[in-house]
Amino acid sequence: MTEATPDLPGASADTDADEDLSPGWDAISAALDRLYPGQEPKHYGTLVKWMLGGPDPLDGVSAWKRMAPVPHWHFVTYGLSELYAKESDDADTSGYGFELTFRLACAPDEPADAEPPAWAVNFLQNLARYVFKSGNVFDDGHWMTANGPIALERDTLICSMGFAFDPELPAIDTPNGRMSFLQVVGLTVDEERAAKQWQTRQLLDALLPKMPLWVTDLARPSLLDDAEVRAQVDAGAQRDGSSSGYLFTDVLGWKVHKRLLRSPITEITLGARQVGELATLLPLRLPFGRGFRLAGRESSVLFERADANGVSEGEEGEGSLTLRLSDDAVRELARALKPLAGTYTLDSLDNVRWQVQQTTIKDAAGKVVSTIG
Repeated sequence: MTEATPDLPGASADTDADEDLSPGWDAISAALDRLYPGQEPKHYGTLVKWMLGGPDPLDGVSAWKRMAPVPHWHFVTYGLSELYAKESDDADTSGYGFELTFRLACAPDEPADAEPPAWAVNFLQNLARYVFKSGNVFDDGHWMTANGPIALERDTLICSMGFAFDPELPAIDTPNGRMSFLQVVGLTVDEERAAKQWQTRQLLDALLPKMPLWVTDLARPSLLDDAEVRAQVDAGAQRDGSSSGYLFTDVLGWKVHKRLLRSPITEITLGARQVGELATLLPLRLPFGRGFRLAGRESSVLFERADANGVSEGEEGEGSLTLRLSDDAVRELARALKPLAGTYTLDSLDNVRWQVQQTTIKDAAGKVVSTIG
């Protein structure tokens, strides 16, 4: 949990005034002071620090109120970079190398003393928690699904997010190394799908004229409903192909069935939920000379472009399968596979059989909320 704290670390009465205890923190605050001269932000500090066993990895989140180009709160995190002493071995980079920012639309007539929504602070803590626990870092052009509304129990289409360098906060050099300000941009599910089919940063740039400063508005519809934006995105994907090289799935496996005097049959099992994306992404990867990997918990299937179709095991290590597909085979696969439970085969690769299983979607409590296939 977090609570509002009027004083920032390094500014309390018991701090040694002759020693700068938070050079990284001060560098971040200085960058925001340049953007918001004279404005005091709302600050939310962590009660028990992560290093002391607390649940929240960020030391704090600050929020600035502004009215242009659209009314919004501008959140900035403190804690993904090194705020205090230098501890990492990388002398050039401060901590994970970035802090998160987030711009959230607010009502133009909101009272001057209004507090920013608490869920946004917890949302940023959750993203930081993912980084701290997994070691996976975000970067400009990344995307991530929230598997539901980014603001729980709110009626919104914003269920995904993209990441881009904050358009108003350039990277800075701190005493602990260089760091960037990476903005979280709320996306609808179909916008996330478009990001995977094209390139996330290209998509965000296409949305920017309709989404000033990439301010997230929970009430907005999909910007792909705009014919001009949709045409730009579709043309970009067909021209550039997809930058998404991975698709993760909970359901993935295969068996090799040997046959007397005939080549063996490889039966690949996958969940219906991933079939649509797989069928869409393969034609936007392989014909452009880019491989694609379907990754499960303990196994993976690598798709590669080739003149002759084929299948082999173990080339990428234990639990790996490699499929080599011609452009014609890719197109046939995209047409043949359906997000419906059943068995599918290809004329161009008749020694591979696709077994699609029904997928169930569960909420945080484990209750089934929808079924695919």
